[in-house]
Amino acid sequence: MAAGAVVVDRFERILLVRRARAPSAGEWTLPGGRVEEGESPGSAAVRELREETAIDGRVVASLGLAEIERGEITYAIHEFLLEAIGQRPARAGDDAAEVRWAHRGELEAIGVRADAIAVIERGLAMRSSLGP
Repeated sequence: MAAGAVVVDRFERILLVRRARAPSAGEWTLPGGRVEEGESPGSAAVRELREETAIDGRVVASLGLAEIERGEITYAIHEFLLEAIGQRPARAGDDAAEVRWAHRGELEAIGVRADAIAVIERGLAMRSSLGP
């Protein structure tokens, strides 16, 4: 089981990580990873966000389960909309080679896969529906 995080800043930019290791080495995607034993998916999303980007966050809403295919493996990822806590700048850590903020219109150009973009769009819609 895995968990992922959609984090959107006040400029409507989405936080992305470039994976350093397989299965998506070199690709820009959302922060996230394995849910550890005894951990809830929401807690895992918060932990993975901190480990991969140095940003603390809190769960705002569940975005449901996403199935992501990489090669011959299908991953079931519990996706969450997270809010960043504090003003700490993003910094790559754990299995993230780089981190960056990107606007929705940039995602295809930097190679974010369609399945990740679909999750991002759910996160943006949820954030919009919740208001300021």
